[in-house]
Amino acid sequence: MAGRLQGKVVLVTGAASGIGRAAALAFAREEAKVVVSDIVVEGGNETVQMVKEAGGEASFIKADVSLAQDVQTLIQKIVETHGRLDCAFNNAGIEGPMGFLIDCSEEDFDRTMRVNTKGTWLCLKHEIPQMVKQGGGAIVNAASVAGLVGSPGIGVYGASKGGIIQLTRTAALEYAKQGIRVNVVCPGAIATPMLQRLIEYYLASEAKAQAALGETPVGKPEDVAEAVVWLCSDAACFVNGHVMAVDGGYVAG
Repeated sequence: MAGRLQGKVVLVTGAASGIGRAAALAFAREEAKVVVSDIVVEGGNETVQMVKEAGGEASFIKADVSLAQDVQTLIQKIVETHGRLDCAFNNAGIEGPMGFLIDCSEEDFDRTMRVNTKGTWLCLKHEIPQMVKQGGGAIVNAASVAGLVGSPGIGVYGASKGGIIQLTRTAALEYAKQGIRVNVVCPGAIATPMLQRLIEYYLASEAKAQAALGETPVGKPEDVAEAVVWLCSDAACFVNGHVMAVDGGYVAG
């Protein structure tokens, strides 16, 4: 049986580690041609190598999603190489400052919004016209449960992710008739370097953090990756503008 995305050209930003790397590997298992992008060249190349060692097809393009020219060039290079862009997982982001809102510097606020919210908007701005030319495509943006519920200590991050959710809903409505689906995943506590940094900020020890989390499960990057692949596949052909929490039930509590 062929993979669910056989022959599709897929872009994954922020793919040098964590959820982005897991998504690149998952797309490759479904026989997609994966374009890995990140500002971290070494990590991006490692992801490409992991894909190839698993029998998949991948290439790396360095890009900073907060820079318009980088994003425009990224999409141009993909089209020049592959002739099209079928799917995109706009995953690149940062956690931003940790601390109460009034203690956040203006510089940190602007950087978080520039990378997370503006970066996602820039990706949409340049991905969508290419997909319109082709007659369709599928996009998944990466937000967070912090964009759905209040999260003391990471309010700026939450605000940036809430903005991504609204960008997703709007894009889904604006381009549905052109055959483009735009959805968003909201991961909960996922075992990534970012989670470890949050643990260190909140309680300074993983054991105490686990006690504070209570019954909230900690997921794996692969759990989010599988949701992203499904949303990009034809199995989700009638799913558009959806906000999917991948959080083990955290926001249901």
